[in-house]
Amino acid sequence: MRIAERGRGEEGRERITLVPENVDDLWHLSHVLEPGDIVEGDTTRRIQRSDDQMRDTGGEREHMHISLEVQDVEFARFANRLRVGGIITQCTREDQLGQHHTINVEERDELTVEKVFKPDQLSRIEEATEAAENPDVAIATVEEGEAYVHTVKQYGTDEYASFTAPTGKGEYARPREELFEELGGALAHLDPDAVILAGPGFTKQDAHDYIDDEYPAVAEKISVVDTSAAGDRGVHEVLKRGAVDEVQKETRISREAELIDELTQNIGEGAKATYGPQDVAEAAEFGAVETLLVVDDRLRQERQEEGDWDIDVNEVIESVEQQGGDVVVFSSEFAPGEQLHNLGGIAAILRYRLD
Repeated sequence: MRIAERGRGEEGRERITLVPENVDDLWHLSHVLEPGDIVEGDTTRRIQRSDDQMRDTGGEREHMHISLEVQDVEFARFANRLRVGGIITQCTREDQLGQHHTINVEERDELTVEKVFKPDQLSRIEEATEAAENPDVAIATVEEGEAYVHTVKQYGTDEYASFTAPTGKGEYARPREELFEELGGALAHLDPDAVILAGPGFTKQDAHDYIDDEYPAVAEKISVVDTSAAGDRGVHEVLKRGAVDEVQKETRISREAELIDELTQNIGEGAKATYGPQDVAEAAEFGAVETLLVVDDRLRQERQEEGDWDIDVNEVIESVEQQGGDVVVFSSEFAPGEQLHNLGGIAAILRYRLD
């Protein structure tokens, strides 16, 4: 994310012009924008003509600059765009004022946001601007007969490719080199800045040796890590051990993996942890929260008054921050966020045990 301009808006609001530089940035924006915010940007809009000599073709699209009062926001992950819908408040065509419109924000599109930013939302923007300097990382996990390639995003990990190649004896067995060739070819095509190669046993080292011979440019980027499994479980282990942090300054999801493991361990031991809206709010009231964990989609629902929590989540966050606690907003797109979702969407690691 790049901050192009920063200033003051009307009625005490802050005004920030942002340029999303990748899909991660569009995802971040989807959790910053809320109903009632003002966004401004370039767009196209279909305009109906009144010229009787023109055939009715449903209107022609015109380029225009508009401001919207936001009503809804949708992160279209697989379309690589952010859809921001709302009512037009300012426009280069006055006859369009008051009508509904959707701005499709894509990478490199400039968007101005005017709102009263909450602290966690400003932190998210700062995190996105700092992450622009991080290298692209791929996690390749391999064990006998199967291999996977995941790309590391700020909102989680995406499976880029998977391969199965039964090895050993039998009618359908294939040479191990075929699996390694598919893995090396996928990594060469992806061309990340760094590759973490992980898995159990000696298979990963054999794969590394093959890639070193056949794809030396890829091999130069590889670091090898031991995990107990391949696939999603292996990726989780890589993140938990901080292997990605060694090639990135700060990785959001590796911290989330560590925190969810600490939380579940504390819960299992009946120790310093609590979960669920009511219990977390009570712990915050006592000043017992060391780290507050909340899932981004549930946080957005509660802020938009679409959720079912009987607490004011903004008050809980403010209370935790005022008492020196940390607030970590988890991505719902990644496994730790899914685990937290199953615990009610909000939990806390405590300074001391509450009876």
